[in-house]
Amino acid sequence: MTLQQIKYVITVAEEGSISKAAQKLFIAQPSLTNQIHEVEKEFDIKIFNRTNKGIIISQDGEVFLGYARQIINSSDILEERYKNKKSKILFSVSAQHYSFAVNALIDLIKKYGKDYYDFSIRETETHEIIDDVAKLKSEVGLLYINDYNKDVILKLLDENNISYEVLYHAKPHIFTSINNPLAKKKKVSLSDLEDYPYLSFEQGDYNSFYFSEEILSHVRKNKNIRVRDRATLFNIVQGLNGYTISSGVLDESLNSGITSIPLDVDDYMDIIAITHKNIILSDLAIHYLDEVKKYLK
Repeated sequence: MTLQQIKYVITVAEEGSISKAAQKLFIAQPSLTNQIHEVEKEFDIKIFNRTNKGIIISQDGEVFLGYARQIINSSDILEERYKNKKSKILFSVSAQHYSFAVNALIDLIKKYGKDYYDFSIRETETHEIIDDVAKLKSEVGLLYINDYNKDVILKLLDENNISYEVLYHAKPHIFTSINNPLAKKKKVSLSDLEDYPYLSFEQGDYNSFYFSEEILSHVRKNKNIRVRDRATLFNIVQGLNGYTISSGVLDESLNSGITSIPLDVDDYMDIIAITHKNIILSDLAIHYLDEVKKYLK
C-alpha cells in the first residue's frame, strides 16, 4: 500500500462517492475503483460497502480510516519539516459539553495554528466520544466518571483499547441563571431544586443513566428537559430558571448570565482524558491537554 492509495481511500470517505472523489483527485473513476480494491485485497477487509445510494463506510473501514489519517498526518509533518512544503495542521477532540474544552482549543489554535490548519471539536454523546477515540476520529476524548458509572465506562474503555488519565477531581455544582432565587445561596440541596426544571443532555440510543453527562441522573426529578447542545441548554436555564448539574468549571465570558453553585451532596466527578493505546499522541494533542489542565486548575 502506498501513501497515494491511503489518500485515495480518505478522499473517497470524505466525498462519500467514488465519482466525486475521482473528479477531485483528477483520476479516472475505474482507476480509482481499482486502487481501492487493491487496498481492500491487500488487507483482506471491506472498507466501503456499495449500495444503490452510493458507498457506506464499513465498521472495518472506520478503524482503517483512523489509522490512515494518522499516517497522512505524520507524512504531512515530515514534508513540512524537511521539504519546506505547506501542509495543514490537523487535530480533533471529542468531548462532553465543557466550556474549558472549547477554551483550550481556542488557545491551542492561537499558539500553533498557522496559515493552513484543520481543527475539530465534537461536543457529543458519551458513547460517541468513546467511539470516536476507538476509531481514531479524535485523538483525545473528554468525559467524566464517578462511583456510579465508573465500572461501565472503564469496561467500555478497556474493550476498545483506550487508556485514560484523571485531569480534575470536582465536587458537584449546579449551573443556573444569575436571576434564579437560588443564585443567592452559597450552596444548594436536592430539596432546594425540586420545583425547578432539570436540564440534561440527550444521549441518543445510549440514553441510560450510566452514559448521562450529569451526575445524579438516576435521582428522580419532577421537571425534566433534554437538549442536544450547550447553547440551547443555557438559554432554557435562563428562560425558565432551570438548572443542570456539572463540575462547576464555568467560563462566564462564554456563558454570560450563568452562575455556578456548589451542590450539597456526597458525590464527585473525575474529569478524564481518553486516548487510544495504539498511537503515540501528537504534539498538538499533548499541548491541548496542557491547556485543558490550565483551565481546570
